[in-house]
Amino acid sequence: MTDKATHVQLAVRLLRDAAGFFRNVADQNPAVANQMRENADVYEEVAALLDDDPDGTVSLDDADASD
Repeated sequence: MTDKATHVQLAVRLLRDAAGFFRNVADQNPAVANQMRENADVYEEVAALLDDDPDGTVSLDDADASD
């Protein structure tokens, strides 16, 4: 085991931990379960993007349209 991680590795770990947190909240609070699971899925997706291609890019044009 190493005691160092890149910034990307740290970000992936934090995103996955946050996804786990959202899933735990969903399990304990049915009123917000759907939203928490959606949040968890998004965090997992971003973690996977970083894991697969740390230097990759995404288009923000679609995100701006929802504002």
